[in-house]
Amino acid sequence: MLLKLTILIDTLISSKTRVKLMLKFFLNASTTAYLRGLEEEFGESTNGIRIELNRFEQAGLLRSSVKGNKKFFKANKTHPLFDDIRSLILKYVGLDRVVESIINRVGDLDQVFLMGDFAKGLDSNIIDLVFVGGKLDKIFILELAEKAEKKINRKIRFVTFERSEFTLSHIKEGDAEPFLLWSNK
Repeated sequence: MLLKLTILIDTLISSKTRVKLMLKFFLNASTTAYLRGLEEEFGESTNGIRIELNRFEQAGLLRSSVKGNKKFFKANKTHPLFDDIRSLILKYVGLDRVVESIINRVGDLDQVFLMGDFAKGLDSNIIDLVFVGGKLDKIFILELAEKAEKKINRKIRFVTFERSEFTLSHIKEGDAEPFLLWSNK
């Protein structure tokens, strides 16, 4: 199923830059970025990225603001298609399967945070998660993760925290803001 969705996305959206931008802005909707930063991150020319950013902005999918001499872009969460595009991106990455296969089956779970490259809006072969809850059975989560990995063709790494020992500062990672993937609160 995931392979078919990947092929479908690649067929419908022939621009690799466009796909990268969708991952960047719609996976973690609080992500902001500017042209030169995206050039370094994607390893592509600014011209190609600029064209795609302008298309997204003209369609109302991205908003921009100027700070100093930089124009920053961010997903427009109020766009009528925002939720649909985000859902499609979650499926493309396989995070919908992670929620279905792992998160919904773990017992006393409060929150799940997405970390690493995906929190930065970058495609990766590794999904980094932080589970927060009561006494979490790491062995059971590992078994579920291994099954999910086969379905999504990505590695799942995770760490668990009991709710009494967890603070958001435990998972701050440089300039990458973790984001809440799932919450039972």
